[in-house]
Amino acid sequence: MSEPGFIALVDDDDHSAYLLTRMMAAHGAPAISHFGTAALGEGQIAAMLQDPLANWPGLVIIDLKSHSSANLEFLERNQALFRQKGIPIAVMSPPLSAAGCEALTAAGAAGIFFRHAELDAYRREAAAIVTFWARHQRLDAIGM
Repeated sequence: MSEPGFIALVDDDDHSAYLLTRMMAAHGAPAISHFGTAALGEGQIAAMLQDPLANWPGLVIIDLKSHSSANLEFLERNQALFRQKGIPIAVMSPPLSAAGCEALTAAGAAGIFFRHAELDAYRREAAAIVTFWARHQRLDAIGM
């Protein structure tokens, strides 16, 4: 079980997950629990959210690369559970059109962040995710 305030990362590329985790930690992120596939993330996060005694993530980040609509499909399958539990979802993706961003938002994404090839741009995006996480923390979670 992770500590309160952790971030769940569903990322099917281990190197990408390592890089994002390291970049976010450098900007003050809490512990990050990595789930390596959509199925693993869905199963373990759903089990966590069904257990009232479990620590829940303060944010779930989806960064699936198996195919172009993997993030959207994950959101569509799981948006009801995340909304019911009040867990914000952030999506990490390549730059998208306005229609692509709207589809992710309609499927439940509270934030959309872009993967960048340039290291400084990627670092700024990781910092923005940490800021996003901090803004979405529940005040009543303190001391839990």
